[in-house]
Amino acid sequence: MKEYIKINPADNVAVAIAPLRKGTTVTVDGSEITIVDDIPAGHKFALEPIAEGENVVKYGFPIGHVRHAVAKGAFLDHETIATNLAGTLDYSDISIKEAYGGCPARYREERTFEGYLRPDGQAGIRNEVWVIPTVGCVNGIVKRIAEALKKETGCEGVNDIVAFTHNYGCSQLGGDHENTRKILRDMVHHPNAGAILVVGLGCENNQPKAFEEFCGDYDRERVKFLVSQEVEGDEVEAGLEILRGLYEKARVCKRSTQPASKLRIGLKCGGSDGFSGITANPLLGELSDYLCNCQGGTTILTEVPEMFGAETILMERCADNNLLHSTIDLINDFKEYFLSHGEPVGENPSPGNKAGGISTLEEKALGCTQKSGKSAVKGVLAYGDRVTINGLNLLSAPGNDLVAATALAAAGCQMVLFTTGRGTPFGTFVPTAKISTNSTLAARKPDWIDFNAGQLVEDRSMDDVLDDFIGFVLEVASGRKVNSEIHGYQEIAIFKNGVTL
Repeated sequence: MKEYIKINPADNVAVAIAPLRKGTTVTVDGSEITIVDDIPAGHKFALEPIAEGENVVKYGFPIGHVRHAVAKGAFLDHETIATNLAGTLDYSDISIKEAYGGCPARYREERTFEGYLRPDGQAGIRNEVWVIPTVGCVNGIVKRIAEALKKETGCEGVNDIVAFTHNYGCSQLGGDHENTRKILRDMVHHPNAGAILVVGLGCENNQPKAFEEFCGDYDRERVKFLVSQEVEGDEVEAGLEILRGLYEKARVCKRSTQPASKLRIGLKCGGSDGFSGITANPLLGELSDYLCNCQGGTTILTEVPEMFGAETILMERCADNNLLHSTIDLINDFKEYFLSHGEPVGENPSPGNKAGGISTLEEKALGCTQKSGKSAVKGVLAYGDRVTINGLNLLSAPGNDLVAATALAAAGCQMVLFTTGRGTPFGTFVPTAKISTNSTLAARKPDWIDFNAGQLVEDRSMDDVLDDFIGFVLEVASGRKVNSEIHGYQEIAIFKNGVTL
């Protein structure tokens, strides 16, 4: 295994693949460099002297500037490097460039998965029974209903029976109220559910009857509503009786062969480290290009704050000028959100990110956006929107793992691919597969990690690992459970940024 990797010829730093000890000599581009500090795995060292205030270049782009002069071979981290990010920009000099749209001959074969075809033409990759509250006041009720049916049936004929609790639906105003309604509406239309019971209280802001109308043309055979305050007697038993009937409809659904073009996959990262932009995120980028360009499918990239510093790469790949303007608004609206709360736009890397080798938001963003590959941006979605255009889409949502993953699922993704260098066990309301950036994490946390991208710095080629990864994704789409499902880690979180009454 190599000792280090220089990602782009323009870089003035390299990344240690394994720990490098002070005094070690490495040869980079034919030049010998003596390491002057201990360099942990995943962290950066200087390939040349860098003067105070000069930019540090990684991935071929500036990731910030050094706070003080550093020597050749020196360790660089968040204490050494400062962000270059400030406020909003006008991006008036951005012009669209032709994005990658090719498909290698070896990937042109049409692929399929075994999914559940729904009456509206969507294909689910799971056939679950969901109980969804319109308001947090009935969280206890929906849990009791779901647990009772699960105990009664053992989930025979369905993949799972789940209550998805949340804290909202009342005491909210304006945008927060609409965010809650949109996410819950999106769940009502999601193809991974074979049956859904929506449970309301009756006096909440998110009025059950109004919410039912808000859901539009939903599948009335598959979705039913219950208002607890209108029930004479035991609302749990009343809900259970309705759910039994829904369960009987769901349990007769069968998998059938579906084209990969029906797949919609969310791209997410969290607990990132210095290997994220070298292994797991580029692997997702290759998968995204494959699905969009070779199979006619769809991927969605979110975490808008983690685009700051790399947003122009996405802007230049927009399919037309309308999408370019929408992407500019996507970025600047989120920057304004930060600034309106008195927060700087560049303070993003978490303690875990920094410990793993990420020093600035630009560095994080340049790694994060690699999950989108090289394909054209075909759609830009507001928070709570459902995807309508195949290909790569951008979605407005924050970087918070559960909020962003929930937004991806709500947009219509049947699964979320989640890269991580530090590790995390969580899952949202669709299968949330964890892809490790390094083999150490995969070995330490086999109950969290579903696929190891760390192989990419262990002399396995991208083509070989991508072949395995495509097979893995299609297996998950066809029913293979990921760790978050096996352990019952299934939750939702809704974006809130306003007043609570």
